[in-house]
Amino acid sequence: MYVLGIDFGGGACKATLLSSAGEVTAIHTVEYPTFYPQAGFTEQIPGDWFKAACQSIAAVLSRSGIGAERIAAVALDAATHTAVLCDENYKVLRPAIHWTDCRSTEESAFLRNEFGELVAKQVLHKPDTIWTLPQLLWIKKNEPNVWKRTEKILFAKDYVRHRLTDDYVTDYIEAQGSMFFDYNRSVWSEELCNIIDFPPDKLPRIVRPAEIVGEVTNRAAKATGLKPGTPVLCGTTDTVMEVYASGAVRKGQMTVKLATAGRICVITDRSHPSPYLINYSHVVPGLWYPGTATKSCAAAYRWYRDTFGGDYRTLDEAAALIEPGCEGLMFHPYLNGELTPYADPMLRGSFIGVGARHTKAHFNRAVLEGVAFSLLDCKRTMDGIGISHDNEALVIGGGSSSPLWRQILADMLDMVLIEKERSDSSFGSALLAGTVVGMFESLENAVVRCGREKSRTVPNPANSVQYEKMFDKYKSVHDALAPIYHR
Repeated sequence: MYVLGIDFGGGACKATLLSSAGEVTAIHTVEYPTFYPQAGFTEQIPGDWFKAACQSIAAVLSRSGIGAERIAAVALDAATHTAVLCDENYKVLRPAIHWTDCRSTEESAFLRNEFGELVAKQVLHKPDTIWTLPQLLWIKKNEPNVWKRTEKILFAKDYVRHRLTDDYVTDYIEAQGSMFFDYNRSVWSEELCNIIDFPPDKLPRIVRPAEIVGEVTNRAAKATGLKPGTPVLCGTTDTVMEVYASGAVRKGQMTVKLATAGRICVITDRSHPSPYLINYSHVVPGLWYPGTATKSCAAAYRWYRDTFGGDYRTLDEAAALIEPGCEGLMFHPYLNGELTPYADPMLRGSFIGVGARHTKAHFNRAVLEGVAFSLLDCKRTMDGIGISHDNEALVIGGGSSSPLWRQILADMLDMVLIEKERSDSSFGSALLAGTVVGMFESLENAVVRCGREKSRTVPNPANSVQYEKMFDKYKSVHDALAPIYHR
């Protein structure tokens, strides 16, 4: 028996084929583009996600030699907040606005001013450009012809799953990221939906992430190579699947995520409403994973690679030869604004302190350190709120594969970082699917059986002291530049 987990991240689709013995049989990744039509705009083409899924599924089946009839279930996950607008026949009406998009600044301010109390009561967050509600307000205002034709709203993984099964559902964790879901009643909020004049009964039915919501259709089977009738779970969001896959299923555990965005989360038994935290339910019932976030993490390193050339391995090798602190060169990763602790879409990235001695290798390391400084900002914010956590953390996300970045981050946070052999979202989705079909006794049992430790990164005390001193300068640069960006 095998199960298939499929993740749609910030720039790629990854499929993981897992056996009943808990072994990964095959994996495959296919990248897709992100488009930036204007400053602050970030979009993706939903059809690109499905094409990447078809290629990834076909590749793992081919590489493994496993017949499609042996796959017992499929589960999908993706970044939340990313809505796909469709007409009554599920035809996509426009590119999907990615959650890192900043165009809805005015709409966010409008929601804060006019509906701030309602949003705070029902959603536990304050309106910002990352949420779906202000993005839809922007579309309604600026693209009325698209809005008038909109009859269905799906989210990224739900769109792809619809292409597989023809269903129209979403899970409650995904719904929490929309800003028109009532956390208290676990239903679509009629009051919030009224703000955009979109009836709640037009939205997807809300189910549990582990619920089987459909089967692979004949049409989808031809496109993917899967067997018609293969059960498909609803699935959920990518961050919770990474948090889960890392083994963070106990109160007090901390995860540090180096992915498109950076996140620091702590497992708790309740939500922690705060303007500085993002609150989501855990896939394990009764748990939550409130966290802070930096908007451009691995996305900043990818931007740097694509803009200035090289590959991650050679960039890291050169950066490793540079002393901590980069001889005064400092990078702020605010490429599309910033989340914690500023919630400021107007911020932009910067290299500060450039001197004649600096080489490209210095810039390589400065990017890695700059993201780590932003994550330290996140951790300081969470500690200030008073959420207790372990004195070590599980490191997750694609960026965690870099030993240099892990060391910089361990030094910056002054914490031991534990890396598991596998903790990516597609692996988490495969574990979820495996639990549903009986491969594992429970969600907790799945990660215990399959969550093997790979490495421990111990902080260098001297580097931690140096970074502590530099952090004040990092904050001072933000304070000096923020008013300029707003002008």
